[in-house]
This record gives sequence, structure tokens and C-alpha cells, in this order.
Amino acid sequence: MKMLAKKAMCNSHGQDSSYFLGWEEYEKNPYDQTKNPNGIIQMGLAENQLSNPDAASFKREGESIFRELALFQDYHGLPAFKNALVDFMSEIRGNKVTFNPNNLVLTAGATSANETLMFCLAEPGDAFLLPTPYYPGFDRDLKWRTGVEIVPIHCTSSNGFEITESALEEAYKQAHKLDLRVKGVLVTNPSNPLGTTLTLKELNLLVDFIQAKRIHLISDEIYSGTVFDSPSFISIMEVLKNRNLMNTEVWERIHIVYSLSKDLGLPGFRVGAIYSNDDMVVSAATKMSSFGLVSSQTQYLLSAMLSDKEFTQTYISENQKRLKQRHDMMVSGLLEAGISCLKSNASLFCWVDMRHLLSSNTFEAEMELWKDIVYNVGLNISPGSSCHCTEPGWFRVCFANMSEETLNLAIQRIKSFAEATIKTLIDNKSQQQSNKNSKRKSFTKWVFRLSFGRETSER
Repeated sequence: MKMLAKKAMCNSHGQDSSYFLGWEEYEKNPYDQTKNPNGIIQMGLAENQLSNPDAASFKREGESIFRELALFQDYHGLPAFKNALVDFMSEIRGNKVTFNPNNLVLTAGATSANETLMFCLAEPGDAFLLPTPYYPGFDRDLKWRTGVEIVPIHCTSSNGFEITESALEEAYKQAHKLDLRVKGVLVTNPSNPLGTTLTLKELNLLVDFIQAKRIHLISDEIYSGTVFDSPSFISIMEVLKNRNLMNTEVWERIHIVYSLSKDLGLPGFRVGAIYSNDDMVVSAATKMSSFGLVSSQTQYLLSAMLSDKEFTQTYISENQKRLKQRHDMMVSGLLEAGISCLKSNASLFCWVDMRHLLSSNTFEAEMELWKDIVYNVGLNISPGSSCHCTEPGWFRVCFANMSEETLNLAIQRIKSFAEATIKTLIDNKSQQQSNKNSKRKSFTKWVFRLSFGRETSER
């Protein structure tokens, strides 16, 4: 027996998902315009490279404060940064809601924030309900170390993958059939991988549901600043405010996850946050944050950046403009190839419908198509099955992590592939029909001969 803990040997991390396997293939053969023009283009990474800002230096009033920032830090975080961050969060939401910096817990990215909330809200064996399709990394972030289970809320393309009351209730019943205690619902708003914002109807439905079940709601809003088209983004905090639910029991059971990775294009800075109105959650999460702190240097740089209101206003507007242009470029390019996307208004990717390119309506066919696109076309995209989509043939395709020239190349590759695939499918169908007709003719001849022979013998 190996002298390792069970956690070290368990395979619930999700690293063997096609979502992560696509990354591995990209890293083996990455596209480079000059050095490797035939390499794989990374379209599976939701990274924003369109509007990366420059940071300030480590100075205050002209004097270096590097030594001050290099010393031991309080894991509660720098007050200046927390104040700047909550102001930025309000600004993204059109200043319709405000946030108290005392209710904010800094974490090393949204990954850490979501896992920390699982540790605070649930025990091993408890469950959270998640609408499908959902971000593949949640299988790692929410489950791997916490022992918490995920029960899917099955959403379908028939209504644009919107959350319905019946889907919520069915997921809740399914959890109980599995002998799991449901501790809450987690949603991404805007959605990853759909690229859509939750409607007011959906948000009110979620609030009603957690009120009735007396459970928690986590709203992961890390893409809130990427909304580039109507309808506008509605934060769960705005819903609570408009329904006069502030300082009520449900107010304390709703928690927000945020990060600067997507809105500011700073995933390498590892800056995330938990916002909760429950003092006990804030206290416990703050203690846990000591295992994944945001460096003082990072906090100082970003507090200087976010405190510049002229910069933040210009940045948000310009970033959303660039995202819309890139999104429209992707959608129109795919349409020319006969490929449609779910209508979206946010994020760094499109939810692409390639069901017509499947050889059969199965997830096996989806994986065959995905492998063909990765290995033969040279594009790393994420298959819907990695996002737990219930319908084969959907793919998440990112557009903001590359230059315009590279995106144009990717679209050309998809066009050529789609044309060839459709031709092959049509040819195969024609051949199958021809084979059926041949069999039918053979059968008719056989019946005729049999009948003719019987008539002859009878005579």
C-alpha cells in the first residue's frame, strides 16, 4: 500500500477532462505566427488580452515604499485596495448597488474564493446545485478538496439554456434521491460558458427558490464587467435591494464571488474576492485566506490603478467596445461557415452550435469532432460535454485571448473544416441511401424470382 493520503490518490480533480486535455495538446504544439504557423490556436482559454492596463510603480509621494510592501502583511488586506475594489465593483454595476469593504475577503483568484465558500457553507457529502452547462473547472474548484458534490440543474437549448423552476425542483429531488443534503445553488452571471447574463426572471426565481428551501446562493460574477451588449448586467445584490430583502435572513445566505482576472485581464495577478453579508462567513473565510493571500505589492499597484476614476471609466467603456467588436467578428465569421452561436451579450467566448457537423447525435460523435478540430484543424476549443451540457454538439470558443490576425486565421480554419465536413456527411448520407436502394432492388428481385418460381411450379 502506498504511503499517501486518500486525497493524493483520488481522481476527482477533473484534470482528465477534455477541457484540460485540450490545453495539454495546445502546449505541445502552440501556434506562433512566425515560428509555428501550423500550430494549435488556443481558443479554450477565457483570457482577456484586448485591453491590458499598465500598473503604477511602488512609490508614494515620490518616495519608494517597496520595503514597506515587502514586509509581513495582515491577511485582512490593505484597506486602500479593498476600498478601491468595492468602488470598482459598484461602478461596473452602474453604481446601482454599493459594497461594504468590511464584508469583502481577498483570495488568490476566484478559484480560491469558490473553494473557500464551499469549506464555509458545506460539509463533505453535501451538495450544491449548478445549472448546466457550467465551467469545467468547477469540478476541481468545488469538489476536489472539499468533498462537496455537484448536482446539475439541467438546462436545454429549447429556451436558450435558461434556468426554469421545474429544472431547479428536479435537481433538488435528484440530490435527495442520492441521499445528498443540498446546501445551496451556484450560478455564474454572466454565464461561463454561455456568454449570457441571467434575466431578472431567473434571478427572482433563484431568490424565491433559496428562500423556500432555506439554502445558500453563490453568484459568481467574475465576468460582470464584460457585458458588451443589451440586456445589461443585473447583480444579485441589485435584486435583493429592489425586493427590500436587505438585512433579512436570505440577505445573509447570498454570497458573491468576484475577480479581476476577466474584467481587467489580469489572471496572473491572482486577485479574487468573496463578498458576503454573513459575518460568520466573512470571519471564517478571512481566516482561511491566510493559505492564499494576495501580495501587498499586487494590492498596492491595483489600488492605485482602481482609484483613478478617469482610468476605470475609460477602461470599462473601451474594453466592452473591443469585446463587442471581437465577438461580432467571431459570430459573423462562423455564420459564413454555416455555424451559428447562442445569442450572447457578455464574456470572452461564444457558445457555438456544431450539432450539424456531428456524424451522429451522440457524445461519442462530439468527442470525435473535437479531436478532429484539435489535431487536424489546429484549434483548441472546449467540447460541451466537458461543461456537462446535456446536448452533444455544442462548443465553447474563446475570442479575446489572441490578436485579430490570429482570430481571422482561426475562423478561416473553421470555415475550411466545416465545408469539408458537411461535404463528407452529405456524401456519406448519399452513399448510405444508395446502399439502401441497392438492397431494396436486390430484395425486390429476390421476391420476384421467388414468386415467379412458385408460379411455375404450381403450373
